[in-house]
Amino acid sequence: MSDHFPPPAAEETVRLTVSQAVVRFLAQQHTERDGQRQRLFAGCFGIFGHGNVAGLGQALLQAEVDEPGALPYVLGRNEQAVVHTAVAYARARDRLQTWAVSTSVGPGATNMVTGAALATINRLPVLLLPADTFATRSASPLLQELERPDSGDVTVNDAFRPVSRYFDRIWRPEQLPAALLAAVRVLTDPAETGAVTLCLPQDVQAEAFDWPVALFAERTWHVGRPLPEPAALARAVEVIRSARRPLVVAGGGVVYSGATDALDAFARATGIPVGQTQAGKGALPYDHPQSVGAIGSTGTTAANALARDADVVIGIGTRYQDFTTASRTAFNDPGVRFVNVNVAALDTVKNAGVVVQADAREALTALTAALAGWSVDDGHRARTAELAAEWDRIVEAAYHPATPGAGEGGRLTQNEVIGLVNDVSAPRDVVVCAAGSMPGDLHKMWRTRDPKGYHVEYGYSCMGYEVAGGIGVAMASPDRDVFVMVGDGSYLMMATELVTAVQEGVKVVVVLVQNHGFASIGALSEQLGSQRFGTRYRYRDARGRLEGDVLPVDLAANAASLGVDVLVAQDGPSLEAALRKAKAADRTTVVHVETDPLVDAPSSGSWWDVPVGEVSTLRSTQEARAVYDRWKAVQRTPLAPSERPTTES
Repeated sequence: MSDHFPPPAAEETVRLTVSQAVVRFLAQQHTERDGQRQRLFAGCFGIFGHGNVAGLGQALLQAEVDEPGALPYVLGRNEQAVVHTAVAYARARDRLQTWAVSTSVGPGATNMVTGAALATINRLPVLLLPADTFATRSASPLLQELERPDSGDVTVNDAFRPVSRYFDRIWRPEQLPAALLAAVRVLTDPAETGAVTLCLPQDVQAEAFDWPVALFAERTWHVGRPLPEPAALARAVEVIRSARRPLVVAGGGVVYSGATDALDAFARATGIPVGQTQAGKGALPYDHPQSVGAIGSTGTTAANALARDADVVIGIGTRYQDFTTASRTAFNDPGVRFVNVNVAALDTVKNAGVVVQADAREALTALTAALAGWSVDDGHRARTAELAAEWDRIVEAAYHPATPGAGEGGRLTQNEVIGLVNDVSAPRDVVVCAAGSMPGDLHKMWRTRDPKGYHVEYGYSCMGYEVAGGIGVAMASPDRDVFVMVGDGSYLMMATELVTAVQEGVKVVVVLVQNHGFASIGALSEQLGSQRFGTRYRYRDARGRLEGDVLPVDLAANAASLGVDVLVAQDGPSLEAALRKAKAADRTTVVHVETDPLVDAPSSGSWWDVPVGEVSTLRSTQEARAVYDRWKAVQRTPLAPSERPTTES
């Protein structure tokens, strides 16, 4: 046996720090779908601290000097908020482009955990680069280091593990290439995407290494469109053809896939009505002949009436969240069957449905062809049109009541505010919201005219998302005006990103609805027999309860102090004028309006499962529990097979 080995192959290398390598790698990643190619990372958001200023901070500065535009850096004001901005940007770009986010170790890092959860729950890509403690442990315990008596390798960043789709910690430079490739694989996979976290110990960030030049070559990640398997398609077609009262539930997957035209063709050809989830709203325009609007707990009476009677439910790109299924009370036909079209295997098996694991656009195109010549009967089409028209009349009455200023003391209602914003906005403009009573009211009533015209974060329903998310949408869609709808409760959680909007010259119109408390939870509290306890922004009264006078909070002055223009409206005409002025402006404007929180939106005739105390001395709670028990009797988990049993010969 010879002891002579061939000489090692020569490989060109470049000496960079770990941080410099990360920045150079990210700048070279692209995605492609249907021939459209774009950078995967539009840039890097962040806030610098001792854990990342000399590592990633230095690398980003060097890139800005040496390669301007390669990976632009944007300074935010709150770590959670900049994750929201990145996630909103990714949603607006159909998950084909996102941002990285860098923070220091400690509270800077853990502030991002909420943003990570939001991204993963909504299945939206974002790359998180939190600094970490020293890999060498040369100076332990560090400032902000978590010391545990039972483990030496656990840091606060391990909190990211359960809310990330991929997590890694780079202890040595040699680990970086594989981690980067694994991270981008997850970010660009429509079925697996979410938050990706790569923890970078601060000493490792500054460590130099000889990297293969090939690591920094341009790389394109092709986002495919999985085709439906023929046998699965045939099973789905058989179930749909057997239906007399079918209903489509269109989720976010329809929008992300760019399947809205395919859904339009499918619905027109078959006559099947389409209800839409929060993420799927806009999959069809509100006035489409087969559109019956929002479905579920915050749905329209039209969609929910059809859901109750549906014998076949075709879920396309939906994860069947509890608001969509009205906590499993929406679909009441005892023999209802489900067909589930989704790229994610997790969602295809829900409700024991027929599984069609495929891209939404490709599946809809195939279903339309396979169902050629088949349609619902004229009666189902007529009922769809009648129910949709009835709901539209209800919305019109809420938007424009016979007596404007329908709230107490002539104040506007939230319904009227939504109606005026809807009237002033252009068809391609975007409404952004996330938490409080507004998302439900928008889901029911907003007349969406464009697939990208509705952006409500309702997987996590995170208070504080609105302003930050609106900035992300505006950055991703510079040719659209963005209307951020936010209540005072959510505004107070995270208004500081208005400073970022000013810094970056990003224009959003923030409609700040002041109702002096938590309108949504206040209404829910009342429904559940808890009498709006602890939901009002009030002084304490003589009994020590938060039911005294209204707090003297001036949110208009607060917004002005952050550098934006502010307009104050008192009634319908002044609100309309303010909205038009804000839309015509070239910088961010906050439009402040006070509303009456006790006037609800039209009822969906549906339910949401929030448990009520089984025993109580309060009569209000006892009555609410009786209602709860009646709804619980309707609730069920569909487990019957969606396929008809066959007879074996």
